[in-house]
Amino acid sequence: MIRSLGFFCLLALAAVAHGADKPNILVIWGDDIGTWNISHNNRGMMGYMTPNIDRIAREGVAFTDYYGQQSCTAGRAAFIGGNVPVRTGMTKVGMPGAPQGWQKSDVTMATVLKSAGYATGQFGKNHQGDRDEHLPTMHGFDEFFGNLYHLNAEEEPENMDYPKDPEFRKKFGPRGVLHCKADGKGGQTIEDTGALTKKRMETIDDESIKVAKEFIEKQSKEGKPFFCWWNATRMHFRTHVKEENRGISGQDEYSDGMVEHDRHVGELLELIDELGLAENTIVLYSTDNGPHYNTWPDAGTTPFHGEKNSNWEGAFRVPAFVRWPGEFPAGETRNGIVSHEDWLPTFAAAAGVTDIKEKLREGVELNGRTYRNYIDGYNQLDYLSGESEESPRKEFWYVGDDGQVMAARYNDWKVVFLENRANRLQIWKEPFVQLRAPDLYNLRRDPFEKAKIGSNTYEDWYIDRAFVMIPIQQMAGKFLMTMKEFPPSQKPGSWNLSEIEEQISSGIGSN
Repeated sequence: MIRSLGFFCLLALAAVAHGADKPNILVIWGDDIGTWNISHNNRGMMGYMTPNIDRIAREGVAFTDYYGQQSCTAGRAAFIGGNVPVRTGMTKVGMPGAPQGWQKSDVTMATVLKSAGYATGQFGKNHQGDRDEHLPTMHGFDEFFGNLYHLNAEEEPENMDYPKDPEFRKKFGPRGVLHCKADGKGGQTIEDTGALTKKRMETIDDESIKVAKEFIEKQSKEGKPFFCWWNATRMHFRTHVKEENRGISGQDEYSDGMVEHDRHVGELLELIDELGLAENTIVLYSTDNGPHYNTWPDAGTTPFHGEKNSNWEGAFRVPAFVRWPGEFPAGETRNGIVSHEDWLPTFAAAAGVTDIKEKLREGVELNGRTYRNYIDGYNQLDYLSGESEESPRKEFWYVGDDGQVMAARYNDWKVVFLENRANRLQIWKEPFVQLRAPDLYNLRRDPFEKAKIGSNTYEDWYIDRAFVMIPIQQMAGKFLMTMKEFPPSQKPGSWNLSEIEEQISSGIGSN
């Protein structure tokens, strides 16, 4: 009897020890991948399967109301910074030579986790600025290997009309694929491994995942918890699949790329299985934003209205699945609102730092640098584990690439202030229409925003529910007022002359 009690005590102690371990965090991202491109969601309707991504959903938690952002740069900024990207000024798609990039004053998830004892690595696409001071290894990451822009920008130098002038290429051309390491003294080493050409695009994800796997293996050997963020270039257009993978989907090159991407996801899952890390590793799969549908058939697919860079759900809703064996239930789906911004406080809490939002709001020193930031994200651990039945997030702010609040969601209700009415590439060119009275949607009864277009009785329904608008407008006012105490660290980029005209009119830059 005593021997049996001793055995059970040992088991209990082992369980406590395991629970006290800081979990590894493996984040796997695609690029521009639509909700309907994952076979867990489409049930095979697209003609190919994604068994490895589906495995994360099957062994973890899936989401129906999960939000990214409206573009690549914004989605990545929301995730790594834990706040609405207007706060960091990272709302516009980053272009080669643009001055905007991650600022020294803005905290990152990597900085928070590094201060908690984690090794931190980012691999693949970054898209948070291309100056040396913007690179991940200046903002909490120990190592970075990857590219800095969207794929179609990377292949511009191969265009016959691209300027041959070396000075132009130096100032406005894309930088190559970089391998960077933090030096532990506030600096970094940078190795340029060469341009990301069309040919190299066929295998760049092979390259970045190789370095990511080496990073994981190293931390496993040293017994150190890690945060690894692998960002595939799949499925941003233009898709260039290597010869051996062409035809593997039985559909087209885009579908071949999706199958290839799923196989890469499988490589990472197999690695943590082989290393015996799966039980103590949080695995998150997602992507930055909704599909860039105007390039179809080289584009993702979503059932939601609209596409990337618009105010519609199709721009912001993205696939997401998270697995943490023994902590999050397997095979469940959450219908509450969850967003990219939530992972900074959630992962911090999983690492034992449960008060990071409060610390950052007051001001805190992390890794030798002082930060004072407003974190919009919520700790979702209780909701994901099932301990709480409701998500702590009740609201979501739809911010456009020029930094304006286009719409707001509170619980089931969405109020639209600025409406995108253009189609195809014109979405990126035409201005949004500022509505004198905002539009209204109930995203439970009309999740695909079809009622305004197809219902004869939408206007009657709308008039009878005007009571929704004022409370949400007041919420928006409070949200904007937080910008007064916590001003954005920089202005969003601009693709027209409005910023220059504003500087001229205010006398900035005059002699």
